[in-house]
Amino acid sequence: MKKNTGFTLIELMIVVAIAAIVMVIGIPSFRETINQNRLTTYNNEFITALNLTRSEAIKRGSRITLCPSSGAGCENGGYEKGWIVFTDPNNNAIVDGGEIIIRVYEKLPEGMTLTGNTPVADYISYDGSGVSRLKNSEAFQAGTLTLCKAGKARQVILSSTGRLRADVDPTGFTCP
Repeated sequence: MKKNTGFTLIELMIVVAIAAIVMVIGIPSFRETINQNRLTTYNNEFITALNLTRSEAIKRGSRITLCPSSGAGCENGGYEKGWIVFTDPNNNAIVDGGEIIIRVYEKLPEGMTLTGNTPVADYISYDGSGVSRLKNSEAFQAGTLTLCKAGKARQVILSSTGRLRADVDPTGFTCP
């Protein structure tokens, strides 16, 4: 007599049920991981842009500025629309004729915001020594920029010397 090998319908249904339960539990946590990774990626991209701004200022020995922009000029508002890095020899934090745009960065994905407190809300500028400075001034520029998405936050903190620090999970801070 020949013995049948294979699965019964009941065994197959049990395996499918277990797989469905595992997917229902696993997919939401996987989405959370993807969102956390996106926040980290865009936070690191902004830090990279600030490091480029600082290193170009030191290399060229002159003022270099980063500002929010969706095109070729600086705009008021958050950095989520994108940002540019440009030479700023007249220290006015505005792209004027003859100033060179070094790099243009794309806008952030929908639902993500990147805003700065008052000293860094509209621009971040470094002088030739690599120190962050306010426009038309020798006063240092320091502040905090916050990247938000779906209630999660990442912060970039700019010190008075122009050095950067990232805060992955800021305490006491909630995104709108």
